[in-house]
Amino acid sequence: MEEGAVKRGQNGKRLIMIGFVAIAVLFVMYSRYQDPELITPGAFDSIQRIANGFYVIMLASIGAITYGIYLFHKYKVEKKGKDLLSIIALTTWNSKSRKIFLAVFIGYGVFFSLASGTLVYQPEVNFVTHYGATIPSGFIAPCCDQPGYMPKVIIYLTEHVGLQIIPINLLLQIIVSYLVGLNSSIAISAYAISKKERGASTVGAAAGLFIACPTCAGTFLSVFVGTASGIALSVALAQLQTLFIAVSIPILVATPFIMAKKLQNADGSCKVNVN
Repeated sequence: MEEGAVKRGQNGKRLIMIGFVAIAVLFVMYSRYQDPELITPGAFDSIQRIANGFYVIMLASIGAITYGIYLFHKYKVEKKGKDLLSIIALTTWNSKSRKIFLAVFIGYGVFFSLASGTLVYQPEVNFVTHYGATIPSGFIAPCCDQPGYMPKVIIYLTEHVGLQIIPINLLLQIIVSYLVGLNSSIAISAYAISKKERGASTVGAAAGLFIACPTCAGTFLSVFVGTASGIALSVALAQLQTLFIAVSIPILVATPFIMAKKLQNADGSCKVNVN
C-alpha cells in the first residue's frame, strides 16, 4: 500500500514536470514559424499542419499535468503527512471542497473567457457580413504574431458570438482558474474553522478570498476608462490585465501555504477531517 502510494506520488510529479516542459518547448519551437517572410504559399500547408499538431501536443501536455496533479494529490492524502502540501491535499479532498473547487473553476473560467476576449460577443458586428463567416464554423490561424499568441483558433458560433482561443490565454485561464478554485476551497475551510477558533486563521481566509479574482482588476479599470479612447487603449488595457494576472500567479500559489499553516494543529496534523 505504502509502496503504491509513493509510486503514484513520483509518477504524478514526473507527469507535471514533463507536461510543463513540453509546453515551454512547444511555445519556443513554434515561435520560429512567426516570421511573415518565411510564410510562402508553398510553406503555408506545412505550417498549418504544424499548427494543428501544436494544439494536439498542448492539450496532451495539459492532460498529463492534470492527471499528475491528481496522482500527487491522492498520494499526499494517503500518506497523511504533516507538511503543508499534505495539509492542502487533506483540506481539499472532502466532497464539499471538491464541489466548491469545481464550481469556482468553471465559473471563473467562464468569467476569464469573457474578460480576456476568448469568448467574444459583439452585438454590433455581424460575422457573416463583416468577415464572410459561415455559421457555425472554425479554423486555426497559424501566423503571425508574438510568441505565445499563435496559432489562434477562431470559431464562429452565431452571427454575434464566437471564440478566439490564444495559446497563452488558454494556459493562463486553466492555471489561474485552478489556483482560484484551490484558494477558494481552502479559504472556505479556513473561514469555517476561524469561526470556531477566533484568531489568525481569519487572516488566511480573507487573503484567499481577496485574491480570488485577479482578472477583476483589469475589467474594473476598463469600465471606468470606457471604450471612447479607441483600440490602442483597449490593447494596452488587455496587455496590462495579462501582466497583472501573470504577476498574481505567485500570490495565488503562495496563499494556500499561508492558509494551510493556519489549518495545522499543534502537532502538525490537519484540523479538517477527511470525508
